Amino acid sequence: MAATRALPAGFGELEVLAVGTVLLMEALSGISLNGLTIFSFCKTPDLRTPSNLLVLSLALADTGISMNALVAAVSSLLRRWPHGSEGCQVHGFQGFATALASICGSAAVAWGRYHHYCTRRQLAWDTAIPLVLFVWLSSAFWASLPLMGWGHYDYEPVGTCCTLDYSRGDRNFISFLFTMAFFNFLVPLFITHTSYRFMEQKFSRSGHLPVNTTLPGRMLLLGWGPYALLYLYAAIADVSFISPKLQMVPALIAKTMPTINAINYALHREMVCRGTWQCLSPQKRKKDRTQ
Repeated sequence: MAATRALPAGFGELEVLAVGTVLLMEALSGISLNGLTIFSFCKTPDLRTPSNLLVLSLALADTGISMNALVAAVSSLLRRWPHGSEGCQVHGFQGFATALASICGSAAVAWGRYHHYCTRRQLAWDTAIPLVLFVWLSSAFWASLPLMGWGHYDYEPVGTCCTLDYSRGDRNFISFLFTMAFFNFLVPLFITHTSYRFMEQKFSRSGHLPVNTTLPGRMLLLGWGPYALLYLYAAIADVSFISPKLQMVPALIAKTMPTINAINYALHREMVCRGTWQCLSPQKRKKDRTQ
């Protein structure tokens, strides 16, 4: 008879399965919606603009978050982490890099919209491409530092996925946390807020805002803020006083961001919806083949 696998401390079997089910739904939703966004941008020439390149970059980052959630979901349904310690480091790096790329990508989209609507100049390719490269290279750089010893990746409380280890609360973690959070959370949040604030001031007289100027900043704060609060608490107090189940809540909230971003930045826009419909329409595909 096979030995019974030990469950993580603070979790029952049904609770681990519940976490896996939630992660699976979040992963499939994020992959589907962002995959549809990427597919539409690649197949619709009208969508291939510098401004939409920023949205495409964000969709790629959010797809990476959803893929990370999918691995965690499968492991949770198995009730164990099957990829070993090296796999944990890879999973932590990939999840952290795509999360930072998503946060900074949201700020890049906000700045791109400000540039488009407030400076009366179209965003150029020679600006959009370096900006996207900077977002990804910066995110990869910060995510690689725990692999080099500044910070550390370890298992989440549920034991079936990996992230930045906040349980130690030592100087190494605290110095990395505050430096990383300043450049990769507070600065993007500031850019997002000020960009949309300037847009509000620009269009305050007409009363017609071309985009929603309040939702992106709020979603960025609500989606990633719980993680930031958990890390901050771990830096100043003993995180073991928070139950393992409660420690998993920020991770589950953050994994909803790919779905929210896909709806907010891409799928609710008329041009993207029209491009998606054209890509999926049998008549459109038949017409393309005959041309």
